[in-house]
Amino acid sequence: MQKVTVGVVPKVKMAPFDNKRRKQVGILGGNFNPVHVMHLIIADQVGQLLGLDEVYLMPEYLPPHIDAKETISAEHRLAMLELAVEGNPRLKIEDIEIKRQGISYTIDTMKILKEKNPDVDFYFIIGGDMVAYLPKWHQIDELVKMVQFVGVKRPEYSQETPYPIIWVDIPQMDLSSSLIRKKIAQGCSARYFLPDPVLNYILEKGLYLDEI
Repeated sequence: MQKVTVGVVPKVKMAPFDNKRRKQVGILGGNFNPVHVMHLIIADQVGQLLGLDEVYLMPEYLPPHIDAKETISAEHRLAMLELAVEGNPRLKIEDIEIKRQGISYTIDTMKILKEKNPDVDFYFIIGGDMVAYLPKWHQIDELVKMVQFVGVKRPEYSQETPYPIIWVDIPQMDLSSSLIRKKIAQGCSARYFLPDPVLNYILEKGLYLDEI
């Protein structure tokens, strides 16, 4: 099992050696409905711990495991992400799955990104709770050859996996997008759960008011 060393970029054998430094890019996928502070903390911390050049927040168009009726439009989710990363040069938005539409299978996305960016090594960030589901991911055996998975440790979940994972320790908070949506629908304050510009956008647009 591969372990992370703070401040050192792990050597990932993903392309033939050359003298030109390859760009190191992290990807944090998700529904971001809405984006909240833990998404940003994970992206920023992984970027710093692994010395990545950039970390892309990549919203899904239609996740395989989520009912489309529960997801607001891509336009709103992208707008909130743009507001959330403003001012942090390390964090970027990757909207490839929104533009492609359809079900967002990671393997299809990474094939396109690798083809467009042959000089980039990609680090795909997932929560510790998702590691156990990796065997069920679409074409996972091919996917692990294309990206380096990075697992965010969670104390209640095992780190045992047959796949190569770089594990990182990041401060945890029990916060989810579904909790934020319910808070807003109930008229409760969601302040500090997400960046102020994102919260202001939600209130201005009247989003999540009908959450069950």
